[in-house]
Amino acid sequence: MSNDLNMKVNIAGVEFKNPVTVASGTFGSGEEYGEFVDLNTGVDVFAKRDIPFLRKFDTKIIVNVCGHTEEEYLDCVKRLADEDVDMLEINISCPNVKEGGIAFGTDPKAVEEITRKVKEVAKQPVIMKLSPNVTDIVEMAKAAERGGADALSLINTITGMKIDIEKQDFVLANKTGGLSGPAIHPVAVRMVYQVANAVDLPIIGMGGIQTAEDAIEMILAGATMVSVGTANFYNPNATMEVVKGIEDYMIKHNVSDIKDLVGKVK
Repeated sequence: MSNDLNMKVNIAGVEFKNPVTVASGTFGSGEEYGEFVDLNTGVDVFAKRDIPFLRKFDTKIIVNVCGHTEEEYLDCVKRLADEDVDMLEINISCPNVKEGGIAFGTDPKAVEEITRKVKEVAKQPVIMKLSPNVTDIVEMAKAAERGGADALSLINTITGMKIDIEKQDFVLANKTGGLSGPAIHPVAVRMVYQVANAVDLPIIGMGGIQTAEDAIEMILAGATMVSVGTANFYNPNATMEVVKGIEDYMIKHNVSDIKDLVGKVK
């Protein structure tokens, strides 16, 4: 990276060397990605095996937390309180089994409540990950802000469906699944823009980012950082290519500090 460029960004007091990270569920915990395997381990194995591995590198650790009950979220956050991780990302797209399976992230009261309760027990800054499967994403963002969130990440996957016409049945056992990748990118950019202009929290933008152009769109819309997800599955070098592309863009447009691009499009 050119010494004349400042690509550092700050999210809730945590400084990152550049504005690019990886989306949860697409990069494992780092180590297994070398073998293209996602082991889907629990918090105890993660704490014992993955945190020490990740601490070998000059990087920040963001842990994604999800649960099907409020208690599951809080137990996991408490378990991570004294672990050497930098931030927690709370995935509120999970179904709330005690409320009939409605996702936490689709009810503003539930968003505010789970955010507040997580903040009460968390020792790390808390990022609330917003679901796009709502009528008004801004309403959910404001609810998370009221609950005390330190940052927001969006968007999570969009609910989709695939039917096998030969079997005349659903392709997925759950009937519906999360749609990610380039198809959702314009929706993600729109939602990041809306939220960035409605709350005072830093945003990690995600949704179909494959290239530096995609990432820069998100940043111009108001994202302080971006997260690469699906692209990792077919291009393990995607994040590094995005970082290099942002650097090239900054040089081309005479931008010395990445922060000058955040939310520039109004």
